[in-house]
Amino acid sequence: MADSDAGRPLRKISSAFKELAATVNSPSQDVPVGQFSHACSLVSPLFGCLGIAFKFAEMDYVAKVDDLARASSSVSTLLVMVDKDIEANCVKKAGSHTRNLLRVKRGLDMVRVLFEQIIASEGNNSLKDPASKSYAQVFAPHHGWAIRKAVALGMYALPTRPQLLKLLNEEEAEAKIEMQSYVNASAPVIKYLDNLFLSKQLGIDW
Repeated sequence: MADSDAGRPLRKISSAFKELAATVNSPSQDVPVGQFSHACSLVSPLFGCLGIAFKFAEMDYVAKVDDLARASSSVSTLLVMVDKDIEANCVKKAGSHTRNLLRVKRGLDMVRVLFEQIIASEGNNSLKDPASKSYAQVFAPHHGWAIRKAVALGMYALPTRPQLLKLLNEEEAEAKIEMQSYVNASAPVIKYLDNLFLSKQLGIDW
């Protein structure tokens, strides 16, 4: 990574997911757990930038990514990791790598939708609509009333668009480019993960 990207998380994220998309689109489609968990770890600071509304997501996401990073020392690819959990009959047990992978996938998808909405709402300094729409689309269907209520209240404490850009150390124009880059690169990665779960008859709504 170039020195100019230091302290600029959006650039690191877009670069890592371009590489991940290239892996997913390769003939073998073998995604190393280490490469995947590293790319996902770069997304973690974004949740922190969104404040209390996504504190639950930050804590959960970081823990799940850390688990996958540890798994990378003993498991080669995501496919092998899922197959091992299937063999051990522990796929849907709390703490399983496969269950954690599904949660991480939702985090990536939420950020994808959030960036789409931020780009679409150019000129609006409030992040409430983009954040609310991304939460409602990705996370809300899997959360109980208490968490949904807490998130709704936290939406009033979101940073403004200029504040978020300052936290990310980016100008508006550059941030838009990097966000769109992530949207484009993450789509095939998320599709790959969905197909991985579905091909094993595991479903994606649990």
